[in-house]
Amino acid sequence: MKEYDGKKLVSCTKEGLELDDTEEEKKLKEEEKAKFEPLCKLIKDVLGDKVEKVVVSHRIDESPCVLVTSEHGWTANMERIMKAQALRDNSMTSYMVSKKTMEINPKSEIVSELRNKAEVDSADKTVKDLVWLLYETSLLTSGFSLDDSSQFAGRIHRMIKLGLSIEDADGDDDGDLPPLVDAPENDNNNAKMEEVD
Repeated sequence: MKEYDGKKLVSCTKEGLELDDTEEEKKLKEEEKAKFEPLCKLIKDVLGDKVEKVVVSHRIDESPCVLVTSEHGWTANMERIMKAQALRDNSMTSYMVSKKTMEINPKSEIVSELRNKAEVDSADKTVKDLVWLLYETSLLTSGFSLDDSSQFAGRIHRMIKLGLSIEDADGDDDGDLPPLVDAPENDNNNAKMEEVD
């Protein structure tokens, strides 16, 4: 269904959802957008081509961030279905795979505190790690699948160690956990595993 009772239906998992606002609300949103612009740029720099863009969103209630797809791309569910196909066409997947937009919630305490930390030192390893954690958790909550679940688990373990104030004997609390910067995707290995003889 594209329309119901004279109203156009829009998927909330895709970008372009517009809500009617008063002039005062529009002004407040513009101020928040300008305030969080440096953080959006930093998140985009850290995540690279994992996301097409990072924007401030006012449709999120509780979550610090969500991932939405382009208006004409595959939804998270469709992407999952197509990846599960045994005889799928890899060339089609490459251009139909959804271009993800990360929307951050300016009212979230997590995002506000992350902005404060980034203003103090944008090259802080913890800030980069938190950006990746936010991205990977929003992948899960938005219905996508993780590229590397062991790396995600490693980041969670590192945050638990920080929370418990645990340090290794040599003083390096990173230990054998994955690096902060994302390792290159092993798409070629995945493609080989999915080939059908």
